[in-house]
Amino acid sequence: MFATRAVKGYYDSLMETMKQEIGKNMRLNDDLQRIIHAKHHDPLAVLGRHQEGSETVITLFRPLIREISVESSEGAALPFTRIEGTDFFQWRGNGALIPRQYRLTWVNDHGERLSGYDPYAFPIQIKEFDLHLFGEGRHYHSYRFLGAHLKNIDGVEGVHFATWAPNAERVSVVGDFNGWDGRIHPLQSRGGGGIWELFIPGIAIGSLYKFELRNRNSGAVAVKIDPYGRQFEQRPLTSSRINDPYSYHWNDGAWMEQRRHFQLQNEPISVYELHLGSWQLDPDHHFLNYREIGERLVAYMKKMHFTHIELLPITEHPLDLSWGYQTTGYFAASSRFGTPDDLRYLIDLCHQNDIGVLLDWVPAHFPKDEFALARFDGSALYEHEDPRKGEHRDWGTLIFNYGRNEVRNFLISSAIYWLEEFHIDGLRVDAVASMLYLDYSREPGDWIPNEHGGNENLEAVAFIRHLNTVVHELFPGILMVAEESTSWPMVSKPVDSGGLGFTMKWNMGWMNDTLHYIQKDPVHRQHHHTDLTFGLLYAFSENFILPFSHDEVVHLKRSMIQKMPGDEWQRYANLRLLYSYMYTMCGKKLLFMGCEFAQSGEWSCNKPLDWWLLDFAPHQGVQRLVSELNQIYRTVPALYQYDFDGNGFQWLDCNDASYSLLSFIRKGREGDHVVVILNFTPVPRKGYRIGLPNGGRYRELFNSDSEYYGGSNIGNALGITAEDKPWMDQSWSALIDLPPLAAVFLTPASGSEK
Repeated sequence: MFATRAVKGYYDSLMETMKQEIGKNMRLNDDLQRIIHAKHHDPLAVLGRHQEGSETVITLFRPLIREISVESSEGAALPFTRIEGTDFFQWRGNGALIPRQYRLTWVNDHGERLSGYDPYAFPIQIKEFDLHLFGEGRHYHSYRFLGAHLKNIDGVEGVHFATWAPNAERVSVVGDFNGWDGRIHPLQSRGGGGIWELFIPGIAIGSLYKFELRNRNSGAVAVKIDPYGRQFEQRPLTSSRINDPYSYHWNDGAWMEQRRHFQLQNEPISVYELHLGSWQLDPDHHFLNYREIGERLVAYMKKMHFTHIELLPITEHPLDLSWGYQTTGYFAASSRFGTPDDLRYLIDLCHQNDIGVLLDWVPAHFPKDEFALARFDGSALYEHEDPRKGEHRDWGTLIFNYGRNEVRNFLISSAIYWLEEFHIDGLRVDAVASMLYLDYSREPGDWIPNEHGGNENLEAVAFIRHLNTVVHELFPGILMVAEESTSWPMVSKPVDSGGLGFTMKWNMGWMNDTLHYIQKDPVHRQHHHTDLTFGLLYAFSENFILPFSHDEVVHLKRSMIQKMPGDEWQRYANLRLLYSYMYTMCGKKLLFMGCEFAQSGEWSCNKPLDWWLLDFAPHQGVQRLVSELNQIYRTVPALYQYDFDGNGFQWLDCNDASYSLLSFIRKGREGDHVVVILNFTPVPRKGYRIGLPNGGRYRELFNSDSEYYGGSNIGNALGITAEDKPWMDQSWSALIDLPPLAAVFLTPASGSEK
């Protein structure tokens, strides 16, 4: 509604009438004319307090005001004189009578008497050093001076506004405090760097605002959200909202101190990925508040024993019926679930219960919505002008210009903002492959080679390395996880070794091969055996996380349980076997919500999970199994200490394709080990000989065929004794019973178990 007032025609017609009146009375100088036309880049040169010889002159531009006065140092009301035919008011006199930050009283056109301080009585606030670092792309906390910030200047409370718009002729802040009128609060230009700023006294927390920008070349006027805005109206409204970021008191000091010393290689990581808008809803199918979600989620995570949750993007985005990847607010928690402090509560509660929180973060692209970043100041500011570099054709989105210092500042500051201000424990960086390749999902001729003639996006590579270097230096122990689907080398290796610097990378190859295999009818699996073994050839080339993510249960790919072949019993057995396989393979773990209890239908972002399925035994069994696998994974070091190192894995038999069997050993640093045997056929194998590294008794640590999980209860519940008979390159062996479509974990018995 307000944007329609901010078009060039509105000002032109309004000002033409005013100019006719002005012409009857006096000739205004060019500076005053530009203030009237809302074109002035330097309002402090005109408005506010100035010295003309021995006389002090205070000039105000106040549309819709009848009269106005200034309060003297002694408390007297000194009236202003209107410049006839205009909305300019001036006071002239002895400057000693007027305080430095002077208070005004005025009567508006409705007869209301109001008072407040003149914004143009306050000096500029952003230091030259900040401008310098920002221009160089080295101001990693630019969110601290750009955007809207509560501020107290000489005892006067207000809000300092600042934005970056180098191609604007004029920038104003408009809001519910000035009638959304871009003439009232033009910002001050800080020179060639493109920063604009203004302190406005008296604005309250919760006030709504946007920036109104006039392009210097075309004269076109646009109304935009604050790129650094930290809270927004609830959709479909889009205004930014004044927010107090320091009102929350954290209670996670112990977690934060522990995190500083977190060593990825030595710790189990099992991630529960979820979409807040469809995990659970209230009885009326409305979104839950972050706090409500937090209470429910922590209780559920303690039951399921995941180490971390990963939130699909909760950065502000326009559509409810989306996954959140069309980010418009890179510094704002989505208002559809509550306030920023509500989100802080959720994270704080997780930390107090030893649950880490990861956030999906989207620096690869942004939407074309006119109210947001696209052509922010009338030019391709955050994006590339050339669509061959600046547009994702498939997604209908724009690509950040990673070669521009200020854009890199914006993105790195966003990452740091979530890690610092919200205590996020890591970022999962979306669509990294689309950043790395100039020809990503493009037809020949629709991309521009780099300076060496290649398809690598050198600017994006430099940005990624810079990002990871900075955040790892500032936040020891945090996780930077790449969703990278190609064979780009050294994604999760240190930057100083030539890598991209991520902590971990999603193992998309393992995921695709595994799902390709498990969907085959067991009678055909012998012909696809290498789908399960090929991944070990590259398993230690990166720090991998094994993902069964949201991407695998949408777009007609079917839910995890629907992917499984066979009758109903076999489908659930296959799913239990698949998860058992994932939890014993090298790499950290990730499972999308609903998969842990065998959600029947594909995931839909517009409805909650089918929690009612847990009324039925097969779904209960899968949920129990995942909970137990998480518990075993977290408490048995052999299953996580060498996730990224070949020293922790040894094949027993990777070639038994005819029986569709796999067996291997997972090893810990103290000589502890777990023997894993996986039977991918529905045929029980009685008396199957397995090689063992040690003599003595072994116990069955886990059996996915247990009736507790919904299985047939075939196994080795009484344990086994190793025989002095070499087998599978091991000095010892034993005969065991392998259940159908199931996994068995064996570990040396201890104490009374012997």
